[in-house]
Amino acid sequence: MPQPDHVMKLPVPDEAGLDDDIRKYFQVCRDKLGLVPNVLAAYAIRPEKLRAFGKMYNDLMLGESGLSKLEREMVAVVVSSVNRCYYCLVAHGAAVRELSGDPQLGEMMVMNYRVAELSARQRGLLDFAWKLTETPQLVGDPDRQALRDLGFGEEDIFDLCNVVGFFNMSNRVAAGVDMMPNPEYHGMARGEE
Repeated sequence: MPQPDHVMKLPVPDEAGLDDDIRKYFQVCRDKLGLVPNVLAAYAIRPEKLRAFGKMYNDLMLGESGLSKLEREMVAVVVSSVNRCYYCLVAHGAAVRELSGDPQLGEMMVMNYRVAELSARQRGLLDFAWKLTETPQLVGDPDRQALRDLGFGEEDIFDLCNVVGFFNMSNRVAAGVDMMPNPEYHGMARGEE
């Protein structure tokens, strides 16, 4: 049974009516990804918010950081698992499968990252992301020190907190508007069977 056939439960603007820079951005997505992620199509309802979202996402997920791209995607999935965000679990689960080359790791991140055989660094990163999402009021100096003990620098910890915060915000927007992931994500990077 396929997922519901909508981008979100609010109107999505026709791409032809969007500003030139946004249409160009969507074409870059098509060229690089083969699709325009539904999150971008949804954000087009408010072009300035789309521009801000794109800039923040690109900085956090693709910019320079002591956190690898895979680690950042793993954090996105773990945060989304706590929040049960269907959109991000599907989309970023596919990214974990792609970046890791391991379809099972993507599934473990979605369902329960604790069953995965992870390095101490990855486990500490994801434990912190889970705690900051589920019980942010309980995060304190010992949690940050545990990250330092695993080799994370001050800027890495700041980057981690920003990725966690961004996906908590994104998860709530996706849930609030009933955003659906692009169906193509379901089949991406599944490996040979």
